[in-house]
Amino acid sequence: GAPDYRLAPENRLPAAIEDGYMAVKWLQAQAVANEPDTWLTEVADFGKVFISGDSAGGNIAHNLAVRLKAGSLELAPVRVKGYILLAPFLGGTVRTKSEAEGPREAFLNLELIDRFWRLSIPIGETTDHPLINPFGPVSPSLEAVDLDPILVVVGGSDLLKDRAEDYAKTLKNFGKKVEYVEFEGKQHGFFTIDPNSEDANRLMQIIKHFIAENSS
Repeated sequence: GAPDYRLAPENRLPAAIEDGYMAVKWLQAQAVANEPDTWLTEVADFGKVFISGDSAGGNIAHNLAVRLKAGSLELAPVRVKGYILLAPFLGGTVRTKSEAEGPREAFLNLELIDRFWRLSIPIGETTDHPLINPFGPVSPSLEAVDLDPILVVVGGSDLLKDRAEDYAKTLKNFGKKVEYVEFEGKQHGFFTIDPNSEDANRLMQIIKHFIAENSS
């Protein structure tokens, strides 16, 4: 299932991230409840949880990974084994090459990106806020933070591509277990625009492999 979260501009960040955290705390409550929801407990393995997010959800997934840290001990008996970030919506005040040179007719163009951030960042803040730019000038270093495995997927023509690639490379340089997959020529949300495409099917196989590899 996919939990809902409060939306901007009525609820600016960090509301969406707090809602993501409340969702995993709800999962923990289900794992220890005397009378849990059977639709979940009959099929769920609370010891092998993967958190996945697409676009804004990818941002939420990143921030949960940092907050829960490796082992997700505060969620016991729930154990998060990995995070799947699909075209994560990350930002920063300095334009990347893919943002600056991306086509205006892109599904997610620069004007839309700027508008989404303008509506969602905390009042008085910039896109270098730590929740938005993990490696920005005011962001705490993640080098010493233990993280569970992360899969990052992005389309090669997505304006967010450079940020996703830099995110994966930086965490890898910090010694984190990160897998980066780029779908050449694909735009933002390619797997939801055409969920029956060959690329969408390939993405499902990549996700299945990541889950299998990190479920032990």
